[in-house]
Amino acid sequence: MRALALFLKIVLFVLLLGFAVKNSDVVTLHYFLGYEWQSPLALVILVSFAIGLLIGLLACSWQLLRNHRELRQLRRGIPDHSKPE
Repeated sequence: MRALALFLKIVLFVLLLGFAVKNSDVVTLHYFLGYEWQSPLALVILVSFAIGLLIGLLACSWQLLRNHRELRQLRRGIPDHSKPE
């Protein structure tokens, strides 16, 4: 099983490396007030993906915290008074 996981990691690494090599052209992002950022396209895509992932995790965290609190109350046997009956 470890060999399969290692093989999949190597394949994923090679695919991502190939993607980065094929998309190494420099792109310019123009921001407000005349700011610019020049970077390889693969880096821009990676940063955009990471920011989207972070926003998605932050959006889900509120619900996860609420579920965690409710589960903790149920385990303790304390009734949840925040919900109307």
